[in-house]
Amino acid sequence: QVQLVESGGGLVQAGGSLRLSCAASGSIFSINAMGWYRQGPGKQREFVAAITRGGSTNYADSVKGRFTISRDNAKNTVYLQMNSLKPEDTAVYYCNTPLYGIHYWGKGTLVTVSS
Repeated sequence: QVQLVESGGGLVQAGGSLRLSCAASGSIFSINAMGWYRQGPGKQREFVAAITRGGSTNYADSVKGRFTISRDNAKNTVYLQMNSLKPEDTAVYYCNTPLYGIHYWGKGTLVTVSS
């Protein structure tokens, strides 16, 4: 079992920045990849970014060059630095990790970008 808790969401103006955090607890010693997904109003949940324990990263095209994913293995925490935010980035952002074929999700944190 893995528990994921996100924080750092909020309201920001277009062009602004936010940093999201996701703290993992439970059976965390076996975790490799951790990532972020988001679900905007009326949209399906979509992939945003992911990072392996070794630091390899992957990003959705829509956020490349604006978002940066990082992790602190000692703190069992993954971060998402979001810069140059756009109104279309408005969504609930979810932390995710796959473990032994099961996808674990946090409850999400809301990011609202005003124009």
